[in-house]
Amino acid sequence: MAKRQFVKKICLLGDGEVGKTSLIRRYVLDLFDDQYIQTFGAKVSKKVLDLEDVNLTLMIWDVLGQKTQKALHSTYYAGANGAFLVCDMTRPETFEHMKHWAADLLEVSGEIPVIILGNKCDLEMKIDPLDLEDFAATLGCSVLLTSAKTGQNVQEAFQALGELTMEG
Repeated sequence: MAKRQFVKKICLLGDGEVGKTSLIRRYVLDLFDDQYIQTFGAKVSKKVLDLEDVNLTLMIWDVLGQKTQKALHSTYYAGANGAFLVCDMTRPETFEHMKHWAADLLEVSGEIPVIILGNKCDLEMKIDPLDLEDFAATLGCSVLLTSAKTGQNVQEAFQALGELTMEG
C-alpha cells in the first residue's frame, strides 16, 4: 500500500544570529559554516521524512530575526503547523526576547506544537537550561539543547516536531 503524503509548515523564530539558518543547513544538508549570513524575509527549505506509514514533507521557514518586522513576521506565521523558538545559549538577551516571539507566533497561529531550542550548547552557556525548562512549562512544550556546529540534537528536534505536527 502506498504511503500517505503530508506537507507541514514549520517556522524557526528567534533573534538574529541565534543559529536558525545554521540549524536548517545542518538538518537539510548536513553542513555547517561559521560565517554569519543574515536572512532577509524568509527562506524556505524542504525535507522529506520517511515515517512508518507516511511520507512527511517539512516546509521549513527560516524567518528573519529582526523584531522590527513584526507585521511581516505575522504573514510568515500564517498556516504554520509547528515552530521552533530558538535562543543562543551564550547570549541571555536572546532568551529574554523569546516570550515576545512566542506571543507573536501564538497570536497568529493559535495552539500549534512548539519546541524550544537552546542553540550553541557546545559553547560556554550563559543561560541556565532550567530557565528554558521553566519557560517551556508555561507554553506546555519541550526543550532541546542543540548545536548546529556539532549536530547535537538537530535531527532529533526536527523529527520530534515533525511527529508532533502529525498528532494534531
